[in-house]
Amino acid sequence: MAVTFSDLHTEQGVKSVEDHLAGKTYISGDQLSVDDVKVYAAVSEKPSDAFPNASKWYDCVASQLAKSFPGKAVGVSIGGSAAQAEAPATAAADEDDDDMDLFGDETEEEKKAAEEREAAKKDTKKPKESGKSSVLMEVKPWDDETDMKKLEACVRAVEMPGLLWGASKLVPVGYGIKKLTIMLTIVDDLVSPDNLIEDYLTCEPNNEYIQSVDIVAFNKI
Repeated sequence: MAVTFSDLHTEQGVKSVEDHLAGKTYISGDQLSVDDVKVYAAVSEKPSDAFPNASKWYDCVASQLAKSFPGKAVGVSIGGSAAQAEAPATAAADEDDDDMDLFGDETEEEKKAAEEREAAKKDTKKPKESGKSSVLMEVKPWDDETDMKKLEACVRAVEMPGLLWGASKLVPVGYGIKKLTIMLTIVDDLVSPDNLIEDYLTCEPNNEYIQSVDIVAFNKI
């Protein structure tokens, strides 16, 4: 049976997660699932010690998602205003800034999501009812001067039949840069994630703010 949470940015909402996780490690089942990712994206920050179940679960999900962005954290704080971060200033770092890849290589999760999308494309031998998929995307800016509010506005401004944007969250990468993680639900016969990225998110005028978009998780509903 589906579980419903609401107002996860409030203490009452976090308490509902705390109560649900009593005696559990994950939101659904005994392994990390898209349900955990959805709730994690909606929780604004790590729950306090007053919610031990939710706090432990949050750390567990964060540690597994951290594989997608291996850059070392440098003291970024997330609050109501823009996060501030200072990186150690060394001559070598200054020389390498322009060529540094802060987002790392493709992760196992991204490879798996790509394989699942390719398999879905090839499975056209027999007609079937139109299904839905839940997708988690990472939207990366050009640099630390990119206005992340405008970046997210560009993303959510993309509208088409069969596309529904969901919860989003800014995730620190390093050197003052943050990336946007955002959930979306698509009708498989109407929306192609690859076309959404290539024809809408990373083309003009959105590419003024968006450097690239990666699919981190892709799950059939």
